[in-house]
Amino acid sequence: MSLLAPTLEAFFTERLLTQRQASAHTVSAYRDTFRLLLRFAAAATGKPPSQLEIDDLDARVIGRFLEDLERNRHNSVRTRNARLAAIHSLFRYAALRHPEHADVIQRVLAIPHKRFDRALVCFLTRDEIEALLAAPIATAG
Repeated sequence: MSLLAPTLEAFFTERLLTQRQASAHTVSAYRDTFRLLLRFAAAATGKPPSQLEIDDLDARVIGRFLEDLERNRHNSVRTRNARLAAIHSLFRYAALRHPEHADVIQRVLAIPHKRFDRALVCFLTRDEIEALLAAPIATAG
């Protein structure tokens, strides 16, 4: 059995559930990320997911996976960055348990988040604020 499978299992049970007490939504989002990543890596390497090793998930494969999310799955940059955050979290966890893979882990952790334009926060004018505040009074009477 590869080191990847027990590391993933321990990451979910020890790190996310016990140490971080992550919400069910976080656990689901991380689960979905790793399902997608393992399928992608299995296709890229020709190995079944159960035989994938930590070294099979190198920075090159992760980079291609992130590109695939945007190009073929039409994920936004924010979604891509959220998937990368999950991957980084796993690799930070793995770094402590498998220092023999430090070179691969450090290269994955060095993958940067992609920049994106943030929507400008618009503010209401004084007239708009007064109209909003007056609205409940006008409909109640």
